[in-house]
Amino acid sequence: MSSGSDGRRVTGGDAARRRERPVPACLAALGLAGVAGGVLVAGLTLPAVGGAGVFTRDVSRNFFDTPSALREAPLPERTRLLDKDGRQFAQFYVQNRRSVDITRIAPVMLKAIVAIEDARFYEHAGLDLRGTLRAVITNTRAGEIRQGGSSLTQQLVKNILLQNARSDGERDSARAPSIRRKLQELRYAMGLERKYSKDQILVRYLNIAYFGGGAFGVEAAAQRFFGTSAASLTLAQAATLAGAVRTPSLTDPTLGPEQRRRLRTRRDLVLDRMTQLRMVPPARTQAARTEPLGLDLRPEPGGCAESEYPFFCLYVQREVAANPAFGQTRAERERRLYRDGLEITTTLDRRMQEAAQKAVSEYVHPRDHQVAAEAMVEPGTGRIRALVASKKYGLNPGGKDQGAHTTFNLAADIAHGGGQGFQAGSTFKVFTLATALAKGWKFDQGFDTPGAFSPSSGYRDCAGKNVSVPDAVVHNAGGEGKGGPYSLATGTWQSVNIFYMMLERDVGLCDVVRTARSLGVTRADGKPLKEVPTFTLGVNEMDPVTVAAAFATFGARGRYCRPMAVLAITERRGRHTTVAPSCSAPIEEAVADAVNFVLSGVFTQGTMRGQGIGRPAAGKTGTNNEYTSAWFAGYTPELAAAVSLGDIRGAYKHPLDGVEIGGRSYGGIQGATLPGPIWVTSMEGALRDVPSTDFTAPDHARFGGGTTPGLKPEDLVAGRRPGEERDGRRDRDGERYEEDGAGERPRANRLRRHWYPGDRPFRPYPQSHDLLEDWESGLPAPRRRDPYERYDGFGRAEPYERYGRYGRGEPYARHDRYGRGEPYDPYLRYRRQPPVRW
Repeated sequence: MSSGSDGRRVTGGDAARRRERPVPACLAALGLAGVAGGVLVAGLTLPAVGGAGVFTRDVSRNFFDTPSALREAPLPERTRLLDKDGRQFAQFYVQNRRSVDITRIAPVMLKAIVAIEDARFYEHAGLDLRGTLRAVITNTRAGEIRQGGSSLTQQLVKNILLQNARSDGERDSARAPSIRRKLQELRYAMGLERKYSKDQILVRYLNIAYFGGGAFGVEAAAQRFFGTSAASLTLAQAATLAGAVRTPSLTDPTLGPEQRRRLRTRRDLVLDRMTQLRMVPPARTQAARTEPLGLDLRPEPGGCAESEYPFFCLYVQREVAANPAFGQTRAERERRLYRDGLEITTTLDRRMQEAAQKAVSEYVHPRDHQVAAEAMVEPGTGRIRALVASKKYGLNPGGKDQGAHTTFNLAADIAHGGGQGFQAGSTFKVFTLATALAKGWKFDQGFDTPGAFSPSSGYRDCAGKNVSVPDAVVHNAGGEGKGGPYSLATGTWQSVNIFYMMLERDVGLCDVVRTARSLGVTRADGKPLKEVPTFTLGVNEMDPVTVAAAFATFGARGRYCRPMAVLAITERRGRHTTVAPSCSAPIEEAVADAVNFVLSGVFTQGTMRGQGIGRPAAGKTGTNNEYTSAWFAGYTPELAAAVSLGDIRGAYKHPLDGVEIGGRSYGGIQGATLPGPIWVTSMEGALRDVPSTDFTAPDHARFGGGTTPGLKPEDLVAGRRPGEERDGRRDRDGERYEEDGAGERPRANRLRRHWYPGDRPFRPYPQSHDLLEDWESGLPAPRRRDPYERYDGFGRAEPYERYGRYGRGEPYARHDRYGRGEPYDPYLRYRRQPPVRW
């Protein structure tokens, strides 16, 4: 029962009814008050006499045996997640509360709560005997509870006991309407009066009390009801909150008009009481009574489902729950997150986050079965700047599995709320490339590759086990069986599967796996990496955060940093902890520079040619067998990002072939078809105001040169920068165009990511193993391609017109990798024709 003396002046009908109340009722009230006071006094002073003496003795013993020191556990407070600039984007709580000190509470609020709950608060020592007796008489005469019998200190004790309760039984005991409980409260209240000043007790009460609408404490209530702070409350607002404390379930304004009517009645009651106690001039009180409630109900979202950036929020939530730095057990870590009132400053960059979300949403819609996800990571620190997905976070209506929502954190691994991930495809070739360069390989060093390749020998995993598969046959993308000479550079730019299978065998499968592990590569599902010959072709399922962090290593010149989402933690008492990056240097700087040199050529010479971002960038496309998934991972010295695309219903059951995504139809999705443009668009937006930095030039004395049997002179890298070709010059994105005529670029070189020939989307050359995977061996089996699909060596295609190496073409012609054409005849795939004269 709450306390205070309302003393509302009543006129008219109420007064008449009062006069009609029979005298015996008043005598009964006085008698009841006398009994109550007598029992209380008897419990404290009288000796045990007879049966009454036994009761009195037990009550007295209970009073004196109760310790006066009350255990005060810290109040549950909300934890806030802040972006890198200190702006809140999520919060967690079991009770929406933010404790404040007396300097941050309006004086009128202090007066209002004292007036309605305990007018003699500053006069008694924890027990207001006069107020208790008056409450009994007032409530008896009114026929309802109009005043409480407990002081504010006793109410504080009751709330503390409820907060300390760990079971329903303890909570029921704290509410039990018994003399024993009241005496315990009184004993504790006397202890608090000795421990704290009156102002301290009042502030503790205002921070612990429940005001309705899910708001605990006066600060949360001011924000919830009026969208303001406790320090800025007006007289009418303060009276409203003070009136809500008595019975918050009956005056909760969020529940409906009847509750709001009751709340206004309570507000006016508080105003009248403040006038009676001369706390506020009558004129001011009267003006406040004429005001409407003036509610500005502000929702207080809790958890990630109601966050601005739910996927980033989910990553942080899972990181806190799993990281021993936040507590010894998972239960302790979750308690800290939901109850300890932490301020967690994260690595989130709103501008980059919104740029990534805009790019993903432009190409893939929430209701598509295919899902795109992107992660952005800062090289040199591992700070995650953005995490987005094409679907919205949450449950689908009716609990359906498919829809516009998902509860999987698609950009993260399973430990951070993600799913099983998608096979990373040819993005994994970067680990073989780095291993080869570290072992002394040169840019122009390579193999004359066969049309088909069997990993029959030479492959051992890191346990020393022979994992070669003599019966398997690997083909290049498209399964056309065409080999040829490829160097380390050209084999990377054209993403030649057989070349990389041979290179992996040459440098050692285990060494490639070790390189990947040193860059933080682990499977999205948490299982061990598959150490099989097709490791370099991306047989392992990955998540964008892990891939982006691995590629960021090269942007930071060999410095790998574990992905991190938390910058700093501030505890409720002000203790501030900064979280430092966790980094190592697994790649030599010179090797990283050489990798950057080769991967820069992917934009100027290879599968992403024509899709630059206007600044130095490097990356690698990834397309999986039978179009099961597609990737692009790339980076600049300032930022790395990885984009994945696959069908959420199952990659192998629902390949990305003959699909409609984002309102556009596609015959087949490669890494440069959708993930590449998403990456380009998002990086352009994310880096718009960030100064550009060049990659460090490679050591050509160390990595330049090399020999590849059959490699033509024009394919040599030696002495050239990425994108630089003979007898030409480079444009802004490193593309070459002819100098003859007016200097206009050939049509093939003018293809951009938003250009679609006719009604058919742009379809670049498939850059990874378009092969079926044998699940047991992890090795691919050949597939058959549509004979109507033809691509040049650099991914340019349009209906019935193809371009050779220098972009020259004619209708209904196909060209091999050296620009030689043949009449259009899809059924004679290998028919050779005399060279076309240009």
